[in-house]
Amino acid sequence: MKLTPKQEAFCLAYIETGNASEAYRRSYDAENMSAKVINNKASDLLAKGEIGVRVAELQDTHTERHKITVDSLTKELEDDRGLARKIEQASAAITATMSIAKLHGLDITKVEADVNVNAELFDVIAERRKQIAKRSK
Repeated sequence: MKLTPKQEAFCLAYIETGNASEAYRRSYDAENMSAKVINNKASDLLAKGEIGVRVAELQDTHTERHKITVDSLTKELEDDRGLARKIEQASAAITATMSIAKLHGLDITKVEADVNVNAELFDVIAERRKQIAKRSK
């Protein structure tokens, strides 16, 4: 059975948001409905066989399209590094190597911070904490 345009919109919105009630609000005229009614109608839609099948199809497509992993990116960068070395492009090889390091959390940028703590502010905060502690006893 073919879905109506609103049912298709519901399926697409459900994939986008992961929330059936929000998908229902986006796809149907739900402005004057209570949250409970929207939730019930959204649940009813998801329980329909053709809606469930369409959502599963969209999920499969979505998963396949976004099948990018750290391993797949690492493999691509390793291939790029190999090609850069082969054509003697040291800069490109180094960039690929550093990209792999960043991808794996090995390239950490250190930042020095010069922090001047205002002693008066510190005293105010300490006093406030004492007051809060006294109240909670």
